[in-house]
Amino acid sequence: MAKTLVLYYSATGTTKRVAQQVAQVLNADLAEVHAAQPYTTASLDWNDPQSRTSLEQHQHDSRVAVKDDLPNIRDYDTIVIGHPIWWGIPPRLIADLIDHLDLNGKKLALLATSDGTGYERSQRFIERAVAENSYQVKVNQGAVLNNRRQVEQWVQQF
Repeated sequence: MAKTLVLYYSATGTTKRVAQQVAQVLNADLAEVHAAQPYTTASLDWNDPQSRTSLEQHQHDSRVAVKDDLPNIRDYDTIVIGHPIWWGIPPRLIADLIDHLDLNGKKLALLATSDGTGYERSQRFIERAVAENSYQVKVNQGAVLNNRRQVEQWVQQF
C-alpha cells in the first residue's frame, strides 16, 4: 500500500492550513519542517531590504539550515513538500530540506501558497536542488494552492 508524507514549512500558518487539507484529502502523514534558526516577525518583513528573509532570498544558491528533526521517509512512496513563495521562489531552507532527504525512488509532489505568484520559478528551484543531489526521483508539476477547492483538484494527480 502506497504511503504519502506531507512535509511543509509555514512561517505564518497559511501553508500549514493548506498542508493539513492536502494530508486530510490524501489520508497522508503530516510533518512540519522548522528552520534551525527560527524566524522572527522582524526577520520576515519583506518590506525591509535588510530583513533576514530579504537578504537570504537574494543570495543565489544559498541554503538556510533546517532543524534536525525530520521524519524518516524510508517507508513513504510519495513525499509532498509544501512551502510559501518568497520573492518568487521557495524559502532557501527548502533546498536544505531536499539535501537532507533521500528521495531516490520516490515520487515528489510540490505545492505552495502565494497571493500572486505562480509556481514556475519554484518548480525550477526545486528541480535544480533535486538535480544537485543526483536523486532518481519523479518530480510532479507543482501548484499554488490557496483554498480547499484547489486542493481537491490538485490531489487528482495522485
